[in-house]
Amino acid sequence: MKRWSIYTPEGVQDILFEQCRIKRKLEAGLRRLFTSYGFIEMETPTIEFYDAFGGEIGLIRQESMYKFCDGKGRLLVLRPDLTIPIARVVATRVREESLPLKCCYIGNTFCFDELGGGKQNEFTQAGVEILGIHSPEADAEVISMAVKAVKACGLEDFQIDIGQVDFFKGIMEKSGLSPDEVEEVRELIDRKDFVAVEQVMNRHEVSDDLKALILDLPRLFGNKDILAGISRDPIGEKASAALDYLQKVLDILEDRGMGRYVSIDLGMVQSLNYYTGIVFRGYTYGVGFPILSGGRYDGLVSKFGKDCPATGFSMGINMIMMALERQGRIENGDCQGILITYEEGARKYADAYCEKVVAEGGIAELDIGMGGLEACLKYARAKGLEKVLLFRADGNFETFERSTDL
Repeated sequence: MKRWSIYTPEGVQDILFEQCRIKRKLEAGLRRLFTSYGFIEMETPTIEFYDAFGGEIGLIRQESMYKFCDGKGRLLVLRPDLTIPIARVVATRVREESLPLKCCYIGNTFCFDELGGGKQNEFTQAGVEILGIHSPEADAEVISMAVKAVKACGLEDFQIDIGQVDFFKGIMEKSGLSPDEVEEVRELIDRKDFVAVEQVMNRHEVSDDLKALILDLPRLFGNKDILAGISRDPIGEKASAALDYLQKVLDILEDRGMGRYVSIDLGMVQSLNYYTGIVFRGYTYGVGFPILSGGRYDGLVSKFGKDCPATGFSMGINMIMMALERQGRIENGDCQGILITYEEGARKYADAYCEKVVAEGGIAELDIGMGGLEACLKYARAKGLEKVLLFRADGNFETFERSTDL
């Protein structure tokens, strides 16, 4: 029989030493980036009521969530998402805050879906949200922050694909399909089953122009010139307005020097859940999943009792680390820190020097093994320390450098 006490459950992992250093460095860089642009950090509980995500609200499939009960038998979940709790907070705890509200977060989420964390069921997300404003400038700001976040993590070869949920909804309304059939078409397009899509279209009197456009959705990707090639006559007012809005967002991104990082993908018809307008995903090579996703979700906060437009994105830190490793962009940890050992009668000198180094922002540790100089040198080599200091009883010390003595 296996000793389960020595294993971790499927989908979670220990993050050790160097990997943990890299992860914390990424998180610190993103936190610094977000706050530098006026986003205020927020932290929500790891444990939430199931009703905030499932139940009548029905935002996330119950099969995707880790569920358990509290002491009173109420159904709880480990949060599968960080945007939804922020919507809850804005609708309930900070209703009177002046808008727009710009907030950011870094935290772990727990979900059985593979999209956010690859093969991991626990993964770290970092992201920003802008609540209380509906404008192309706000959506462009969020996409711009996504680009800056990827670059801040050390990736240069990436792309942000931008879609428009309202464009798809608009042409579906024009087609006359029922809500169930619209969802069927969305799933078929997502699976690239175009024969089945055409069969659904043929059950209705859909115009040839509109049918051709729907079947052509997966091929409507590339630069902004695609928008000019779409005839507005057959698509209706809602879809036309969605394209105009998308064009404004692209123009803003172009002015901000972000144009080379973004492209259009009007075939982006992933589950619509709470998205209501602009949607986007970020990709880089070496990773089979998006490294970030986001969009506009104007109806989400209202599910918790407050009408409030919103837009945002979240990035998978675990996916970023995977991309950095596979692209050979992981930086080796610099040799840093010193080990201070001492002869009999020199402890106070060694301790005082250690405290001085730490107070000045350096890394220092006192020898606690007291196994002699050779043991200290061996320890320093194994840990990658810069040098070893040996204090004498008269208060002087001898230095052993990594480059020569270690």
